[in-house]
Amino acid sequence: MKDNSQTAGKWSVLLGAAFLMATSAIGPGFLTQTTVFTEQLLASFGFVILISIILDIGAQLNIWRIIAVSEKRAQDIANIILPGLGTFLAILIVIGGLAFNIGNIGGAGLGVNVLFPGMTPVMGAVVSAVIAIGIFLVKEAGKLMDRFTQILGFLMIALTVYVAFASSPPVGEAAYRTFVPEKIDIIAIVTLVGGTVGGYITFAGGHRLLEAGIKGQSSLPEVTKGAVSGILIASIMRIMLFLAAFGVVSQGLQLNPDNPPASVFQLAAGNVGYKLFGLVMWAAAITSVVGSAYTSVSFIKTLHPMIKKHEKGIIVIFILVSTAIFASVGKPVTLLILVGALNGLILPISLGVMLVAAHKKAIVGNYHHPRWLTLFGGIILVAMAIMSVYTIMNISF
Repeated sequence: MKDNSQTAGKWSVLLGAAFLMATSAIGPGFLTQTTVFTEQLLASFGFVILISIILDIGAQLNIWRIIAVSEKRAQDIANIILPGLGTFLAILIVIGGLAFNIGNIGGAGLGVNVLFPGMTPVMGAVVSAVIAIGIFLVKEAGKLMDRFTQILGFLMIALTVYVAFASSPPVGEAAYRTFVPEKIDIIAIVTLVGGTVGGYITFAGGHRLLEAGIKGQSSLPEVTKGAVSGILIASIMRIMLFLAAFGVVSQGLQLNPDNPPASVFQLAAGNVGYKLFGLVMWAAAITSVVGSAYTSVSFIKTLHPMIKKHEKGIIVIFILVSTAIFASVGKPVTLLILVGALNGLILPISLGVMLVAAHKKAIVGNYHHPRWLTLFGGIILVAMAIMSVYTIMNISF
């Protein structure tokens, strides 16, 4: 009975880590990016999704395994490689996390506005920020966060599957163009990868496992399953949303540029669908606010004892600053697309650090990182670096 209880407990933490990573990825940016690129690329967007899934799995497998084996946080690993590198990486991750969170807060505000038209997006953002802050002010916030992300993660997937069926997409064409695309969009690939494993997101689950005590070489099978599960959960949602949007635009219907994902839900399932969108957008945003704040602060809390001592207070400040910036800047739709591209630019740096760490005895001990995984990670690093340069040169701000 004891072994069964321990196994169940370990799987609960693994599922929580996978959902923390997935629901951090499945934010309002995820919903907006998927819808906008589907409208632009039509069935060929399936190819972008396929390539992004392959890149996501390769990046996440490498990063999660090294964190688990070294039993150290990413920034501490980087500091062992080169003093100061961890601090640089942490600052980079926090900047990307803050950018994500501004978009997440904006998305939460849009979701509340759909559900309760009397509330402006800014008012909705403030209410959502208060809810997110509340999660960190209760005891055992980690366990609550795991349960919170699991429930809303399942809810998001279920609602989007419903709308995907309601829009009746040309599934055959989507499947064909996934492997034989009419056009390839490099910026879309960078944005999707950045929105799924870029910036802080890929470390969200890895750090969560570390805190839960799932670490060391003996835990690698579970870590691998958790890493792949997180990507697959996010990918199921991406595919369902793609099919929903494709079903709408293939009928010649126009999406509202001010809120593209809302148009998909409204055009596919009427006003009920529109209200469902509000719930999905809010659920996606609030879980991403939780994941972004939690992981961003986890990156800097080992840099100074005072940060660790006041971790919850800093998380509250992080969310409040994100909310204040959104209230003053606005333009959530544009911002939600750009933050994915921004975090995609960070991935080659963070992945490169972990690949170097994988072959340093001072970090991983007697662990031998699989050659195929190193090669896989190296290919992803080079590909993302090249595509990131292209994105910087061609993206319109």
